[in-house]
Amino acid sequence: MEVTWALVALAVVLLLGQYLKLQWAARKLPPGPAPLPVFGNMWALRFSLHHETLMQLAKIYGNTMTLWAGHTPLVITNGYEAVRDMLVSKSEETSGRPQTPYLLKYAQQRGVIASTGDTWKQQRRASLTMMRKLGIGQKRKDNQIQEEAQHMIDFLTSQEGRPLNPEHLIMSCVTNVISAAVFGHRFSFGDDVLHNLMEATKSVSPFLRSFWGMLYETFPWLISLLPGPHQKVFDLLEYARNYVKKEVKDHQASPKEEHRDFIDLYINTIEKAKHNPNIACDESNLVQDVMDLFFAGSETTALTLLWALLYMLKYPDIQEKVQRELDDVLEPSETIHYEHRMKLPYTNAVIHEALRYSSIVPLALPHHCVKDTTIQGFHLEKGTVVIYNLFSVHHDRNIWEAPEEFNPSRFLDKDGNFVKNEKFIPFSAGHRACLGEQMGRTELFIFFSSLLRHFTFHLPEGVKTVNLDFIMGTTLHPLPYQIRALPRWDLSHHSAEDPEQTVTCI
Repeated sequence: MEVTWALVALAVVLLLGQYLKLQWAARKLPPGPAPLPVFGNMWALRFSLHHETLMQLAKIYGNTMTLWAGHTPLVITNGYEAVRDMLVSKSEETSGRPQTPYLLKYAQQRGVIASTGDTWKQQRRASLTMMRKLGIGQKRKDNQIQEEAQHMIDFLTSQEGRPLNPEHLIMSCVTNVISAAVFGHRFSFGDDVLHNLMEATKSVSPFLRSFWGMLYETFPWLISLLPGPHQKVFDLLEYARNYVKKEVKDHQASPKEEHRDFIDLYINTIEKAKHNPNIACDESNLVQDVMDLFFAGSETTALTLLWALLYMLKYPDIQEKVQRELDDVLEPSETIHYEHRMKLPYTNAVIHEALRYSSIVPLALPHHCVKDTTIQGFHLEKGTVVIYNLFSVHHDRNIWEAPEEFNPSRFLDKDGNFVKNEKFIPFSAGHRACLGEQMGRTELFIFFSSLLRHFTFHLPEGVKTVNLDFIMGTTLHPLPYQIRALPRWDLSHHSAEDPEQTVTCI
């Protein structure tokens, strides 16, 4: 009995000591709720960093505040001014990426998204160079997006207005765009590899903000030993990595005179690196760069399109106005290009408002300070982890009038011309801004315009309301929903040479 009490007393002393240590460390950081030993603030937050919860806490502690993940302080910035100070004014100082357990498992300190320091700088520079050489996001690459848009149109036409869940179709087409860019080929809609890669995309990225993901980040040694949904995520991650390795090997085995995709260009760069010590490119970074482009280039675009279609169901008057503009501006046989956005200001405004309103990546991956810096008057030491709430920027009442309303007119002037807003940053900003921003913008415009040009979207018979709730993860995923796509005219003369009719839509 005396031994038991002694152990209890020791535990209390250790916990009290840890509590006091945390309070002492917290005094140098921005304000926030008091952290507890072992759990920090994660227990109170149910092991989830929810963007709306962070906005509520900001009303108490200010737009720059501190939360604790175990014994690790997380400095959170909310609202445009604080986020801009971090991303733009202190872009260099906060450009690091903390090597958390999950990010280490995902990237192994390679690639662009989860790497830091010289590796990140070199891989980002190399990836940008290769994307420019391929014309990704440029007019000459519109044709791949247009091809996928046509496959989408052909399938929806074949359904003859029957209700379907559009997620698999949209995800397949968006994934095929990035597949063509990195692998040099697309997949048929029924391909098992395409299905597995999409499953990986839908699981690997959202895991970070999930309950199990937060547990893994806090207790990696323990959670890795336990059964649970995280084990499937790890298996899918490994599947994707092995498939990319296979593609790399196939490319190496049959080199082409004309470098037609990202892997071709990177392999060529690796050959040059053998004779130039200043080029830090190797096969492990190639594999991770491809994974980064694949994951980042498919899920976010697909989800934004899913939200945009949902908003058209919610606001049929906006859908009708987009269609009128498309009919007035485009000839019936005219192919939609990204450049058409200049002639379609309302359509462009609707896409921008969908990006703002959904803010599908509310909290981007964490940054860390690569040197001492100051954000909003608070001194942060080198190594401090910083997270910005992008959702709070796009719903900041100091910037947007009635941000809770879906209103495309906020991106138009009194004459109906499209106007840019520098405080609109859906692809982030600064040194860590999205690598594929131009490609994403091009896809969104061509896919969305093509769909609304050819179809009017309705709810299934008997369904009266549109549910805008979401599934929380790294991204905000709309709840599964069904649509009816009713053709606006005969599309037979636009059909692709080899239309695919095997998409599984539930």
